[in-house]
Amino acid sequence: MNALALILYAVFAVVAFGWRTWRQWRRTGDTGLRLAATPGTVQWWAKLGFIAALAAGVAAPIAGLAGLDPLELLDHGALRIVGTATAVLGIAATAAAQTQMGASWRIGVDPAERTGLVTTGIFAKVRNPIFTAMLITAVGFTLMVGNVVAVLGLAALIAALEVQVRAVEEPYLRSTHGPDFDAYVARTGRFIPQARL
Repeated sequence: MNALALILYAVFAVVAFGWRTWRQWRRTGDTGLRLAATPGTVQWWAKLGFIAALAAGVAAPIAGLAGLDPLELLDHGALRIVGTATAVLGIAATAAAQTQMGASWRIGVDPAERTGLVTTGIFAKVRNPIFTAMLITAVGFTLMVGNVVAVLGLAALIAALEVQVRAVEEPYLRSTHGPDFDAYVARTGRFIPQARL
Protein backbone atom coordinates (compact mmCIF):
# COMPACT_ATOMS: atom_id res chain seq x y z
CA MET A 1 0.00 0.00 0.00
CA ASN A 2 2.97 2.32 0.58
CA ALA A 3 4.00 2.12 -3.07
CA LEU A 4 0.45 2.92 -4.19
CA ALA A 5 0.32 5.84 -1.73
CA LEU A 6 3.56 7.21 -3.18
CA ILE A 7 2.20 6.93 -6.73
CA LEU A 8 -1.09 8.61 -5.77
CA TYR A 9 0.83 11.33 -3.95
CA ALA A 10 2.79 12.02 -7.14
CA VAL A 11 -0.51 12.20 -9.06
CA PHE A 12 -1.86 14.62 -6.43
CA ALA A 13 1.23 16.84 -6.73
CA VAL A 14 1.00 16.93 -10.52
CA VAL A 15 -2.76 17.64 -10.49
CA ALA A 16 -2.88 20.14 -7.63
CA PHE A 17 0.30 22.06 -8.33
CA GLY A 18 1.89 21.29 -11.67
CA TRP A 19 -1.14 20.95 -13.96
CA ARG A 20 -3.07 23.75 -12.31
CA THR A 21 -0.13 26.15 -12.40
CA TRP A 22 0.48 25.35 -16.09
CA ARG A 23 -3.21 25.76 -16.91
CA GLN A 24 -3.37 29.10 -15.10
CA TRP A 25 -0.32 30.34 -16.99
CA ARG A 26 -1.74 29.19 -20.35
CA ARG A 27 -5.10 30.91 -19.72
CA THR A 28 -3.92 34.13 -18.05
CA GLY A 29 -0.19 34.50 -18.64
CA ASP A 30 0.31 34.30 -14.84
CA THR A 31 1.22 31.15 -12.90
CA GLY A 32 -0.88 32.15 -9.88
CA LEU A 33 2.01 31.38 -7.55
CA ARG A 34 2.37 33.88 -4.69
CA LEU A 35 5.05 32.13 -2.69
CA ALA A 36 6.95 35.05 -1.19
CA ALA A 37 6.56 35.55 2.56
CA THR A 38 8.61 37.62 4.97
CA PRO A 39 10.35 35.38 7.53
CA GLY A 40 8.62 35.37 10.89
CA THR A 41 5.22 36.52 9.57
CA VAL A 42 2.06 34.48 9.96
CA GLN A 43 2.06 33.79 6.21
CA TRP A 44 5.64 32.49 6.47
CA TRP A 45 4.70 30.13 9.32
CA ALA A 46 1.71 28.85 7.34
CA LYS A 47 3.98 28.15 4.37
CA LEU A 48 6.41 26.25 6.62
CA GLY A 49 3.49 24.14 7.82
CA PHE A 50 2.51 23.37 4.22
CA ILE A 51 6.11 22.45 3.39
CA ALA A 52 6.25 20.12 6.41
CA ALA A 53 2.96 18.51 5.38
CA LEU A 54 4.11 18.05 1.78
CA ALA A 55 7.43 16.59 2.92
CA ALA A 56 5.66 14.18 5.27
CA GLY A 57 3.37 13.15 2.41
CA VAL A 58 6.42 11.88 0.54
CA ALA A 59 8.37 10.68 3.58
CA ALA A 60 5.56 8.61 5.13
CA PRO A 61 5.21 5.99 2.36
CA ILE A 62 8.98 5.94 1.85
CA ALA A 63 9.40 5.25 5.58
CA GLY A 64 6.78 2.52 5.27
CA LEU A 65 8.64 0.96 2.35
CA ALA A 66 11.81 1.14 4.45
CA GLY A 67 10.15 -0.82 7.26
CA LEU A 68 8.40 1.70 9.53
CA ASP A 69 5.32 -0.11 10.79
CA PRO A 70 1.88 1.50 10.84
CA LEU A 71 0.42 2.53 14.18
CA GLU A 72 -1.64 -0.29 15.69
CA LEU A 73 -4.84 1.77 15.55
CA LEU A 74 -4.43 2.29 11.79
CA ASP A 75 -3.07 -1.14 10.90
CA HIS A 76 -6.18 -2.60 9.26
CA GLY A 77 -6.72 -3.67 5.66
CA ALA A 78 -10.20 -2.13 5.53
CA LEU A 79 -8.79 1.26 6.56
CA ARG A 80 -6.23 1.06 3.76
CA ILE A 81 -8.99 0.41 1.20
CA VAL A 82 -11.09 3.26 2.57
CA GLY A 83 -7.96 5.42 2.56
CA THR A 84 -7.26 4.66 -1.09
CA ALA A 85 -10.81 5.57 -2.12
CA THR A 86 -10.67 8.71 0.03
CA ALA A 87 -7.35 9.82 -1.47
CA VAL A 88 -8.64 9.34 -5.03
CA LEU A 89 -11.82 11.25 -4.16
CA GLY A 90 -9.74 14.03 -2.61
CA ILE A 91 -7.51 14.34 -5.67
CA ALA A 92 -10.53 14.61 -7.96
CA ALA A 93 -12.21 17.12 -5.64
CA THR A 94 -9.05 19.23 -5.49
CA ALA A 95 -8.89 19.43 -9.28
CA ALA A 96 -12.61 20.25 -9.54
CA ALA A 97 -12.46 23.00 -6.90
CA GLN A 98 -9.37 24.54 -8.46
CA THR A 99 -11.07 24.58 -11.85
CA GLN A 100 -14.14 26.29 -10.40
CA MET A 101 -11.96 29.04 -8.97
CA GLY A 102 -11.11 30.10 -12.53
CA ALA A 103 -8.79 33.06 -13.07
CA SER A 104 -8.86 33.92 -9.34
CA TRP A 105 -6.91 30.74 -8.47
CA ARG A 106 -3.73 31.45 -6.52
CA ILE A 107 -1.32 29.65 -4.25
CA GLY A 108 -0.55 32.22 -1.57
CA VAL A 109 -1.63 35.80 -1.11
CA ASP A 110 -0.21 39.03 -2.48
CA PRO A 111 -1.75 41.81 -0.33
CA ALA A 112 -1.36 44.32 -3.17
CA GLU A 113 -3.36 42.17 -5.59
CA ARG A 114 -7.13 42.25 -6.03
CA THR A 115 -8.69 39.03 -7.27
CA GLY A 116 -12.39 38.39 -7.78
CA LEU A 117 -14.43 36.88 -4.96
CA VAL A 118 -15.57 33.47 -6.22
CA THR A 119 -18.98 32.59 -4.75
CA THR A 120 -20.46 30.20 -7.34
CA GLY A 121 -20.33 26.43 -7.83
CA ILE A 122 -18.91 24.62 -4.81
CA PHE A 123 -17.80 28.02 -3.49
CA ALA A 124 -21.49 28.82 -2.90
CA LYS A 125 -21.46 26.18 -0.14
CA VAL A 126 -17.88 26.23 1.18
CA ARG A 127 -15.42 29.13 1.22
CA ASN A 128 -12.31 26.92 1.02
CA PRO A 129 -13.22 23.81 -0.99
CA ILE A 130 -9.68 23.40 -2.32
CA PHE A 131 -8.33 23.15 1.21
CA THR A 132 -11.17 20.84 2.21
CA ALA A 133 -10.32 18.58 -0.74
CA MET A 134 -6.63 18.66 0.15
CA LEU A 135 -7.51 17.64 3.69
CA ILE A 136 -9.66 14.75 2.39
CA THR A 137 -6.70 13.65 0.28
CA ALA A 138 -4.35 13.80 3.26
CA VAL A 139 -6.75 11.78 5.42
CA GLY A 140 -6.81 9.17 2.66
CA PHE A 141 -3.03 9.00 2.51
CA THR A 142 -2.82 8.77 6.29
CA LEU A 143 -5.22 5.82 6.31
CA MET A 144 -3.31 4.15 3.47
CA VAL A 145 0.10 4.42 5.14
CA GLY A 146 -0.89 4.60 8.80
CA ASN A 147 2.52 5.36 10.27
CA VAL A 148 3.53 8.13 12.65
CA VAL A 149 5.06 10.22 9.83
CA ALA A 150 1.72 10.25 8.00
CA VAL A 151 -0.14 11.25 11.17
CA LEU A 152 2.34 14.07 11.86
CA GLY A 153 2.00 15.25 8.25
CA LEU A 154 -1.78 15.35 8.59
CA ALA A 155 -1.45 17.36 11.81
CA ALA A 156 0.94 19.80 10.09
CA LEU A 157 -1.52 20.24 7.22
CA ILE A 158 -4.43 20.92 9.56
CA ALA A 159 -2.40 23.51 11.46
CA ALA A 160 -1.15 25.16 8.26
CA LEU A 161 -4.67 25.33 6.80
CA GLU A 162 -6.07 26.91 9.93
CA VAL A 163 -3.33 29.54 10.05
CA GLN A 164 -3.47 30.25 6.31
CA VAL A 165 -7.24 30.62 6.19
CA ARG A 166 -7.91 32.41 9.47
CA ALA A 167 -4.85 34.66 9.70
CA VAL A 168 -3.85 35.25 6.05
CA GLU A 169 -6.61 34.66 3.50
CA GLU A 170 -9.70 35.77 5.39
CA PRO A 171 -8.18 39.10 6.53
CA TYR A 172 -7.00 39.69 2.94
CA LEU A 173 -10.43 38.92 1.48
CA ARG A 174 -12.16 41.06 4.12
CA SER A 175 -9.91 44.04 3.40
CA THR A 176 -10.26 43.55 -0.37
CA HIS A 177 -13.99 42.83 -0.64
CA GLY A 178 -15.40 44.33 2.58
CA PRO A 179 -19.16 43.85 3.02
CA ASP A 180 -19.36 41.43 0.08
CA PHE A 181 -16.99 39.08 1.88
CA ASP A 182 -18.85 39.48 5.19
CA ALA A 183 -22.12 38.57 3.46
CA TYR A 184 -20.41 35.56 1.86
CA VAL A 185 -19.09 34.43 5.26
CA ALA A 186 -22.58 34.69 6.74
CA ARG A 187 -24.03 32.19 4.25
CA THR A 188 -21.19 29.68 3.76
CA GLY A 189 -19.08 27.36 5.87
CA ARG A 190 -15.34 27.77 6.12
CA PHE A 191 -14.44 24.16 5.29
CA ILE A 192 -17.77 22.29 5.53
CA PRO A 193 -21.17 23.46 4.27
CA GLN A 194 -23.19 25.20 7.00
CA ALA A 195 -20.30 24.85 9.52
CA ARG A 196 -18.94 28.16 10.77
CA LEU A 197 -15.79 26.52 12.21
